[in-house]
Amino acid sequence: MRENGRVTSATRQTGTPSDPTLATSLAQGTAAGPPPRLIATDLDGTLLRDDKSVSPRTVAALAAAEEAGIEVFFVTGRPARWMDVVSDHVHGHGLAICGNGAAVVDLHGGPGAHRFVKIRELARENALKAVGLLRDAAPGTVFAVEQTYGFHQEPDYPKLHMEIPDNLLPAEELLAPDGPDADQPVLKILAYHPSLDPDAFLTLARLAIGDHANVTRSSPSALLELSGPGVSKASTLALCCAERGISHEEVVAFGDMPNDVEMLTWAGQSYAMGNAHPDVLAAASGRTVANNDDGVAVVIEQLLANRVP
Repeated sequence: MRENGRVTSATRQTGTPSDPTLATSLAQGTAAGPPPRLIATDLDGTLLRDDKSVSPRTVAALAAAEEAGIEVFFVTGRPARWMDVVSDHVHGHGLAICGNGAAVVDLHGGPGAHRFVKIRELARENALKAVGLLRDAAPGTVFAVEQTYGFHQEPDYPKLHMEIPDNLLPAEELLAPDGPDADQPVLKILAYHPSLDPDAFLTLARLAIGDHANVTRSSPSALLELSGPGVSKASTLALCCAERGISHEEVVAFGDMPNDVEMLTWAGQSYAMGNAHPDVLAAASGRTVANNDDGVAVVIEQLLANRVP
């Protein structure tokens, strides 16, 4: 989940549709496997441009995919309340996977009226254990707690999200059985360090926390996202596809940051954006141009052009 409202391109790598290497990557990706039945796309740094807009070309490509009978899932680290950026572009079923797989949300209700279809929570005992382990491994780490309808943070947690937290308390109090909004599921924990390298912080946290939580990141800063064990974009997408009788070979996925790696590895066809993190470039089966150059639309247009009538 990016800091809301900031420019968030990761390691910027240039590429254009006329680039021979890129053209080969696109052709390889769209030529193999069965026809796609579902497109799964990340938002920030992927579908959205850096100004958080959805370009007219991308809107048209998404609509054309749905018209061709291909379902489109938005799969993001964003919480449900931040999905207004794409609520006007909902077609078909209108489902989105939010919080890195922690929730499946029906967007049809429009801004402020999203309905939770599936919740995969982070148990409070796991969250408390993870917080304690990370405090010991990386002194200076500060935390925030994301719930279905609430956002709480520690007093020293920076104002990254352009929103007012519901409570300012130590994480241990926020996660206590009798803490604020104790009746609401915890979707994920955010952990921020003011000075560590983002990738080094991710590696350290994964080693320290182990199987108490799934740890990833999508921000260019040292901001980690902790979900329930086994909860990821990939695992929740797999559940949604199984409910629809869609195999992983029939899924085309797009992403740009480490929280997309599992999804890109799982999908039959996957594309790293031209601005993607090196780990994403290594995980994806193909590559497209950057988010600001409508990389998702470029691939969708070619997929549709290659469909057998």
